[in-house]
Amino acid sequence: MLFSHISDTHLGFVQYHSEEREEDVYLAFNQAVDISIKDHVDFVVFAGDIFHVPNPSGKAIVVLANALKRLKENNIDSFFVLGEHDISRIRATPVSFVYHNLGFSRYVGNGKPINYKDVLILGYDKRRQSEIHTFENDFALAHNDAKNHNGHKILVLHQGISEINKFAGEISARDLPKNFTYYAMGHLHEKELKKFSHLNGPLAYPGSIEITSSETIKETQKGFFEVDLSRPEAAPNWIKLDIRPQFSVKTTLGKIAYEIHALAEKIESFNRKPVVEIRISGDKIEPEHVQAQIANLSNLTLRCFWKAVSTTEASGSVLMQSPMNVEEEMSKVAKKILHSDDLANFAIHELLPALTKGNTQEANHLIKENFSRIKEVLKNATIS
Repeated sequence: MLFSHISDTHLGFVQYHSEEREEDVYLAFNQAVDISIKDHVDFVVFAGDIFHVPNPSGKAIVVLANALKRLKENNIDSFFVLGEHDISRIRATPVSFVYHNLGFSRYVGNGKPINYKDVLILGYDKRRQSEIHTFENDFALAHNDAKNHNGHKILVLHQGISEINKFAGEISARDLPKNFTYYAMGHLHEKELKKFSHLNGPLAYPGSIEITSSETIKETQKGFFEVDLSRPEAAPNWIKLDIRPQFSVKTTLGKIAYEIHALAEKIESFNRKPVVEIRISGDKIEPEHVQAQIANLSNLTLRCFWKAVSTTEASGSVLMQSPMNVEEEMSKVAKKILHSDDLANFAIHELLPALTKGNTQEANHLIKENFSRIKEVLKNATIS
């Protein structure tokens, strides 16, 4: 038996307000689905953050529907849990439930085990920090469910594990129920595959299928896992996807012409125009000179950015070298002002995307729909 483990698809994500970048996400997603069909997997697990926002665009909804339809036409079932990007803290019903209700896919994020072709599948939706303590009882029940099942057992979870990423970690691997033969994880956008002595199977993050706003411009690979269950031990195999290249080049003002010439030669052979960032160190940066050099890449790249990194501003350069999750920082500010996780998530993941797209009609509808809740919270909000 073979199944695909796909996570953090973020359908509907639009980077740089670029239609091409939105299409890149759909292309990567459809690649993963088509490879799964070609390889005759028995089922697919989607481990959360299926959509980028809880109220996705019509196009994102249709792309997922068509993909699930193709899977069904090839006798491939699918299962999903919800990530934080799928869950609206204001609205009650996530869009993804439509696919469950129509029989296109099966929701497993409520902790209720499903026995599918002698494989036990059990999952949980994303839980916020304030809800983490509720896992203790649920994991105890899951432990018993897995213990009493003969055959493979898959736990689907959209959380950060502290042993893998201490900054994004929300729970420890030691908190997990140990009787599962495969831990299908989502949330972290980098590929990780670990084996812990206290767990009965491998713990795997396939990573996101495309570079999103939580990651910097970088040369990287994206993909998903196909997992072989034909033996007692689950055997995951990572499948690389063909995504748009992204590069971050470090240089100085004196070497910028050489670096850009070398980069131009490198990317001329690419099938898709890359996203490029040029990072220039030095104290006396001449913007006109830089722009003249960058212009040589304009026809070869989808987007080309440049940043000045001052050698005397160590704190600034360190910040620029560190991964920056703009959405997380915005969420922190919103939570501090609103004193509400619900309204902060609503503001950043629902209202802001509508306003960014210039869709004031949708924004007005969202505000009217949630006016009473917003008014109640804002009574206690303070702005400092």
